[in-house]
Amino acid sequence: MQLDRTKALIHQGIDLSNPLGALIQVLESALELVLLPDNDFAWSSWANAAEAQAEIRVLIELALSGVVPERGTVAVLFAPTRPLQEISLSSGWAESFLKVAERFDEIETAVWS
Repeated sequence: MQLDRTKALIHQGIDLSNPLGALIQVLESALELVLLPDNDFAWSSWANAAEAQAEIRVLIELALSGVVPERGTVAVLFAPTRPLQEISLSSGWAESFLKVAERFDEIETAVWS
């Protein structure tokens, strides 16, 4: 897996003039990360990559259709000690998670204002 969306998100940043598009970019990055091989889901609320993928895809599909997902539903993914951070810590990509979570923090107000 190349992690193209994640690399672009981390290195190129996001377009704050398009909050919903930025949210999609952040969610697609999260999806790339949870689909990495050998991820450890033991401390996550998800049993495996398929569960994580399904939940994140629903949010992406909503945003792609122009519907803003519930703030809490998305924010919980990026919160400390929540699903994505737990996987990142046990799977070796905690630094990447923190950078993606920072991007989410950048867009959160713009999306839900």
